[in-house]
Amino acid sequence: MTVIYVFLTSELGETLEDFVHDGRRIAFARLRAEGPRPLLDGPIWVFVDWVMDDLAGLEMCRRLRADQQTADAHVTMVLEADDADDRRRALRAGADDYMVGPLDRTRVLDRVLALQGDPQPRHTTQRFERGPLVIDMAALQARWTGTPVVLRPNEFRLLRFFAENPNQVLSREQLISGLGKQEPAIDERTVDVWIGRLRRALKQAGAGNPLRTVRSLGYVFDLI
Repeated sequence: MTVIYVFLTSELGETLEDFVHDGRRIAFARLRAEGPRPLLDGPIWVFVDWVMDDLAGLEMCRRLRADQQTADAHVTMVLEADDADDRRRALRAGADDYMVGPLDRTRVLDRVLALQGDPQPRHTTQRFERGPLVIDMAALQARWTGTPVVLRPNEFRLLRFFAENPNQVLSREQLISGLGKQEPAIDERTVDVWIGRLRRALKQAGAGNPLRTVRSLGYVFDLI
């Protein structure tokens, strides 16, 4: 089943339950200015509020376009009023379209379902680069300075999640959540097994040990 990821910068994103329609599951979540994001393996839609608690909506839009993970997302700017100048500013900042708030579940679903037939569906980037690390999503392969990193599917996803959230401490709980492993429940110590396998694979590829343990907190993927 194809999953369409719908992010909202408002609190609404925390309250909406997933919706299944015509063989697709629409998964809702809240998007904040900072913090790790889950792995995304399908089309991405983002509803950005013109006014946010911790960041201007225009700046959030620019950040989305500059981020490899969300550069191709469909971005809708949610305006406070139908102002022509605001509409132009939203489009210049990188929004695909706009609508006037407030939003509710029906309005969000109507917009997503109306546009999901886009002849050029948006997906996460097929090639992800972070310094010496290159992740090829089409081939499901990772390389470190050109040398293949031999990984099982789970460790491949773990490496991708670290690469998309480098240089920040990620707790075991965040890693489980980011990989979509909440159901069935997974013991947090299982993460240590994943980390051990990933470390060995990176070392064999000549990467040394870019995964740093932060005692009592989690792990950091150190990339310059």
